[in-house]
Amino acid sequence: MEFNGERADALEEVVDEPVSPTGQYFNSSVLSISILATLEIDIPIAASQACFLLNTVFLPINPRFSSLMVRDEHGVKQWKRVDVKVEDHVHVPIFPDGLSLESNDEYLQEYLSKIAMERFPQSRPLWEIHLIQYPTSNAAGSVIFKLHHALGDGFSLMGALFNCLKRADNPSVPLTFPSSRQGLSSYCNRNSFFKRVTGLLSMILNTTSDFAWSILKSSFLEDDRTPIRAGNEGVEFRPIGISTVTFSLDQIKQIKEKLGGTINDVITGIIFYGTRLYMQNWGPPGSSNSKSTALVLLNTRIVTNYQSLQEMIKADSKSPWGNRFVFLHVPIPNDPADAEMVNPLDFVYKVREIIKRKRGSLGVFLTGELLEMMRKFRGPETTAQYIHSTLKNTSMVITNMIGPMEQMALADHPVRGMYFVVVGSPQSLTVSIVSYMGKLRVAVGAEKGFIDDKLYASCLENAFTRIFKAALCST
Repeated sequence: MEFNGERADALEEVVDEPVSPTGQYFNSSVLSISILATLEIDIPIAASQACFLLNTVFLPINPRFSSLMVRDEHGVKQWKRVDVKVEDHVHVPIFPDGLSLESNDEYLQEYLSKIAMERFPQSRPLWEIHLIQYPTSNAAGSVIFKLHHALGDGFSLMGALFNCLKRADNPSVPLTFPSSRQGLSSYCNRNSFFKRVTGLLSMILNTTSDFAWSILKSSFLEDDRTPIRAGNEGVEFRPIGISTVTFSLDQIKQIKEKLGGTINDVITGIIFYGTRLYMQNWGPPGSSNSKSTALVLLNTRIVTNYQSLQEMIKADSKSPWGNRFVFLHVPIPNDPADAEMVNPLDFVYKVREIIKRKRGSLGVFLTGELLEMMRKFRGPETTAQYIHSTLKNTSMVITNMIGPMEQMALADHPVRGMYFVVVGSPQSLTVSIVSYMGKLRVAVGAEKGFIDDKLYASCLENAFTRIFKAALCST
């Protein structure tokens, strides 16, 4: 079997392997984090066709898709290859017939909330597929991939997914992805000795500050209670509402050209401003001025574009399979003034400044070393508890992925749109971003009964509109 010019059978030679430390943390007694990726398609896919694709295309991608997480005789977790009956992983829900598109939308959201709360059974590989064969406002049908984070991070899993898809207009031509160069600061390219010295001192100070702050936030220093954070008890596996909003990538680029920085800086600034608008409109007076922190996920691979499957499994790969990311603690900018009256561009400027400083710090790498030492001396369960506290003590998680510029097709079924959400995190709010066909799709996963996901999404739209208009008027 071949897909995107690669032979899948080469991957079958991989033997059972140890579970990575991060994989153990994310599938532990205190954490079970998964990714829900939804493809909105123009033609519904039958279960028989899905099973054929899973056997011939999906399973050969990586041995972990055909493996259980088990303990060996020494108590060490290993990926153990097993025979997979794909029919056990395929689910086709039944909705009432004859409903309106809006009613089907509601049933789909309820179904997403249901499967988001469910833990994977440990008796079979940690993935499943859900086929929605009913039309919604966005598509004729949907394909939902639920993939456990222990299998790999978003970069690995989305890269695997894109390797299963082809260009809708010309399947023989590979998909292309926009550039995502981060512009990481480099202290070895300074023009003078003075700048090199001051840069080194700045890195040392930032590293010390960031590392100490990370330990405090992961141990006992928690965010304020706000309209996006109920408290310190953790909310994993509670019902969630999912809403999405779409932005023009060209307009995001226009804002970036006006203000500088990166596309990630702009979209994070929009999310932060929209969050403050929601907190002010939905919460008690002073909510928009509370102390709140977002965990922004940063890919640590040397390359940022998806690599071939053959490249990802190499021992010396610059873009290896697995969980290769770090959390950046980024305070959500606040202002004692009315959030409706502040300069919306300040959010982009502040985000750009904060993230640039944190990228020039080694704090996240020291945190990684701390986790490794904790694992060696106290075990993976204790380390997982520490990561759980890191998540629980903050207000939200923001993660983003790059999607193809052209329309994709899954076995000749055109994909109209796509989005993903991270589920199982002990937070009330997660925000995920993916680009596709010149659009940025932002998905909001919010705790039901506490956060109004639709109102929050409308605040993001409001924030985008205000920032775009303000950027065009700036000089």
